[in-house]
Amino acid sequence: MMKKTSERKRKISKPPAAHQQFVRRYARLGRAWDLVNAEGGDGPLDAKTQRLVKLAVAVGAMREGAVHSGVRKAHDAGASLAEVEQVVALAASTIGFPATVAVWSWVRDGAGGGRSPRRRHSHEDDGRS
Repeated sequence: MMKKTSERKRKISKPPAAHQQFVRRYARLGRAWDLVNAEGGDGPLDAKTQRLVKLAVAVGAMREGAVHSGVRKAHDAGASLAEVEQVVALAASTIGFPATVAVWSWVRDGAGGGRSPRRRHSHEDDGRS
């Protein structure tokens, strides 16, 4: 399946150093992982939707590292902060409120590089954010 030109030209973040070191040490596992990802990506979903779905899976599994990675990769695929945040909001009824707040903090870490990014809402002045 041909990818759109705009999808191919997007900047792709480098994996964290630990990932790169692991793949250098276990090259066959790295190649197997690449094959798993390639096979999973072959289908009708565009790159951004795929990344949002994978982020949702990481959220549901409560995998902090995968959420951080998922936020970075969703952004690289063109997802906005609002789209990433909606994934968290959609998960709330499934994973529960305390888990959702934890995931929210992970998303904010990933989206702001450790800072707490602000997003404008129409209700920002009423104390909710």
